[in-house]
Amino acid sequence: MNKLYVGNLSPSVTVEDLQQLFGERKLPVAEQVLLKSGYAFVDFPDLNSAIKVVDAFSSGSTVFHGRPIAVEFSVPRKYRSRKIQIRNIPPHLQWEVLDSLLAQYGTVENVEQVNTDTETAVVNVTYSSKEEAKEAFEKLTGHQFGDYSFKVSYIMDMDAAPPDQAPRTRRGGRSSRDQGPPQPGPSGEYCPRSRQNDLPLRILVPAQYVGAIIGKEGYTIKNVTKQTQSKVDIHRKENTGAAEKPITIHSTPEGCSAACRMILEIMLKEASETNTTEDIPLKMLVHNSLVGRLIGKEGRNLKKIEQETGTKITASSVQSVTFYNLERIFTIKGDLDACCKAERMISDKSREAYENDLASLHQQSNLIPGLNLSSMGIFSSMPVLPPSAGPRGAVSQMAPAGYNPFLQQAQEQEVVYLYIPNHAVGALIGKKGQHIKQLAHFAGASIKIAPPESPDVTERMVIITGTPEAQFKAQGRIYGKLKEDNFFSGKQDVKLETHIKVPSCTAGRVIGKGGKTVNELQNLTSAEVIVPRDQTPDENDEVFVKISGHFFASQTAQRKIREIIQQVKQQEQKHQQGAAVSPHHSK
Repeated sequence: MNKLYVGNLSPSVTVEDLQQLFGERKLPVAEQVLLKSGYAFVDFPDLNSAIKVVDAFSSGSTVFHGRPIAVEFSVPRKYRSRKIQIRNIPPHLQWEVLDSLLAQYGTVENVEQVNTDTETAVVNVTYSSKEEAKEAFEKLTGHQFGDYSFKVSYIMDMDAAPPDQAPRTRRGGRSSRDQGPPQPGPSGEYCPRSRQNDLPLRILVPAQYVGAIIGKEGYTIKNVTKQTQSKVDIHRKENTGAAEKPITIHSTPEGCSAACRMILEIMLKEASETNTTEDIPLKMLVHNSLVGRLIGKEGRNLKKIEQETGTKITASSVQSVTFYNLERIFTIKGDLDACCKAERMISDKSREAYENDLASLHQQSNLIPGLNLSSMGIFSSMPVLPPSAGPRGAVSQMAPAGYNPFLQQAQEQEVVYLYIPNHAVGALIGKKGQHIKQLAHFAGASIKIAPPESPDVTERMVIITGTPEAQFKAQGRIYGKLKEDNFFSGKQDVKLETHIKVPSCTAGRVIGKGGKTVNELQNLTSAEVIVPRDQTPDENDEVFVKISGHFFASQTAQRKIREIIQQVKQQEQKHQQGAAVSPHHSK
């Protein structure tokens, strides 16, 4: 992605003129300039150089030989689809803010930070559809954050290319291309014809071994993909100058492990031939949302893997996780067989946790029909497979991006009392209160933690004040935080108790005749709903309703109870209006 398109050039412009233009502005020197009639393609040595040139001409006000010229990344129209690049992002911008902004225009499938030598941040964003990317491109171009103005360009989307024409078949119905070799893609990607459906395996390799892994004219990596029936992406052009490069392997679980082993063998052979004495550990990249369950309570899961494989495994600190980098590094040390066995065990647990999250999300999202979780920006930390990954990557059928069920309701301020484990309070507050401040800003809610009622208390009350939408966002992030930080172990769902206040006159309506309404509510939502009968109404004539359950169950129960309260209010208003007009009818 280092080639730029320079458009609207005067016929009189020469290659020397273009090179002089870049030189006068002290821009990087172009490696190659291909001049056509009215436009040119200019190659630069690296992505940093290309970004500097695009930014230098992004205002569109540069007049060259009497014409305003356009400079942008060279992306053929057929590849302009779901991927855009956003530049000039303020370095101090909180990830929740950018996360929420991107989600306004559709479902974000992937966000990758581009390492540059600029002070501002650069990210590549992949949306789920061409239309969403187009809207984001139009709306985010020139978007202001203080003194910073976003700069947005399309980047190459190889999945957008039109499919090849169906090849002729030989006798027996087999395509002449079926057994063809994998084809090279961008950034050293070699792809077999068939795509697999499993969670990809991502590893880090020392940069000095990338050449050996690819091999002369790509022969070595082609052999790996052919033997293991996998798709191997070597991101060698990303993070220029980095000591390590990520590799993504797409295949079945067995195919991923086989490809990983072959890559390790290649590196060990290269190290031996070059007399390198340093150990080569296996480094796996694991999404932060899965790490807690991999490590287990008090590290038990990881210790078990170490004992069964004879390896030493360490995980990078959670402090290394940012919006741009949601992965943690698992470093595995041991001999080849031991490392490969440990990889299989870690990958199995990762897939299990990932599939449990998908199943839970699919099942529970049906409790609030039409809800688009991605557009709400709550579960953005969950790893998402690319659309080509098939059914396991498809979360559920939801409403179009941007749909918000809370717009159907009055946006009144609500107060919710959420109870969390006492030992989770520090994690929720964060260092110097940073996490809870970011959470409140993201949700648009007031979030306060009540002091403990006694020294031996096991739960603490979190008081959340905000609109229904703010409640949904704040509570969702709190549930997610407790799950990601392993406060609830294994497959155990995060189930919390929530209290909301209702007018005492409506408590009976929530219960229903013979408990019919509350029983129906519990069956519908899977939450436990209790209206204590021995309560004394407070100064506002209100009583508590207790709700216990996982996030979606609790949310649905809260909304249903609010609906009952609203119905009672509307009936009272109609009754009062009827009483006011009745004297006119009696005349």
